Amino acid sequence: MAVQTAVGSAVRGKVREATGGRQVPAPLLALLATPIAAGANAPVLILPSTAASLGVSTASVTWIVTAFAWAMAVGTPLFAGLLRLRGLRAALWVSSAFVLAGSALVALAPWLPALLVGRAAQALGGAGFVAVAMSLAAGSARRMGVITSGFGVLGASGPLLGSLIGEAASWRVALLLSAVSLVAVPAVARYAKSAPVKGSSFDVRGAGALVALASALVLIPQTGAAPPVLLAAFAAAVLLVLHVRRRPEGLVPAAVVRSPRFAGAALTALAVSTSYFSLLFALPRLIADRAGWEQSAIGLGQMIALLAGSALSWGLAAVSVRMSRRAVYGVLLTLGALAPLTAVCAAWAPLLLVAATVAVLAATGGNAVLAVYAGQEAPAHQRASAIGLFVLCYQLGGAFGPAIAALLVLG
Repeated sequence: MAVQTAVGSAVRGKVREATGGRQVPAPLLALLATPIAAGANAPVLILPSTAASLGVSTASVTWIVTAFAWAMAVGTPLFAGLLRLRGLRAALWVSSAFVLAGSALVALAPWLPALLVGRAAQALGGAGFVAVAMSLAAGSARRMGVITSGFGVLGASGPLLGSLIGEAASWRVALLLSAVSLVAVPAVARYAKSAPVKGSSFDVRGAGALVALASALVLIPQTGAAPPVLLAAFAAAVLLVLHVRRRPEGLVPAAVVRSPRFAGAALTALAVSTSYFSLLFALPRLIADRAGWEQSAIGLGQMIALLAGSALSWGLAAVSVRMSRRAVYGVLLTLGALAPLTAVCAAWAPLLLVAATVAVLAATGGNAVLAVYAGQEAPAHQRASAIGLFVLCYQLGGAFGPAIAALLVLG
């Protein structure tokens, strides 16, 4: 939900101009944006078959999830900048090119490195589609609700969909779920004009430093905090800090990153996201080893657990408006810690699925609530950048989680 809040808040005043006053049908926007949620979670239950086909270990093949999460993370702020610089239609077609190229590579890649490039390209294009869809939905709670509901349903259904498609066809076809978004592109393009926002310029150096830092951070858990990676992360952070001082109004606004409230929201989102994605990929193995369930039963149980958590997260978001920020942080961090602790101790499969429900409740509910907090810490003209950075932190959890699962369980 963070991406939705970001783009909707930032471009609200430009939407009518960019679409010629016409509203894009909400189901069309959902078709454009939400398949990325299924594509992100599709590998959960097919990692062993993917690894066997490529001749690598299951722990190694979790890189396809890490690469996807990394690209979604860096793609969000980058496409926010492209939207301001070139307008909706340009962002739409660039996103389409990434998804097409990435899907072709996923379908044909004979080696894991090529597959990683394909997955990253898919995710970059998906980040652009989400940005465009949320821009066009800005200003309407009903239309935004259609899209966010689709995210929850498809994200929860992704593991089972991937498993079923993998069994019926192949794991490669299962990894093409996000390409379904392409069906909506021609229709959406008719609504989106190509006009850029005047006076905008893309912060190339800021984007480079941000991508370098995010990339180094993603590699830390994958490499066991190897000293060269830690040094690279430190160097990238220094470069980014120096650049922010030189260009405080750039892609990484100084006023935003210096705000303690923004830092609190972003770091809390990172924590609950890491908890959720760790469990998402560890639970199938834990349930199989401890309870002896078959893959189809695990997929169905996990889907029910994730759907339940997504539904409960809407209630958490609604209740949070009557809670203090300190109370919200307390609830989210408690839930985020309780879920993995339950998974470590539980041997009963239903209790493990309850842990998944708690994890997605904290992550999804926290994403929605904390995104609002993060957006409030920036002036209107910097809100897209602020929430883009917030989403980057959330998506870093999507990269850290599978790496932690691979280290502790899948390996």
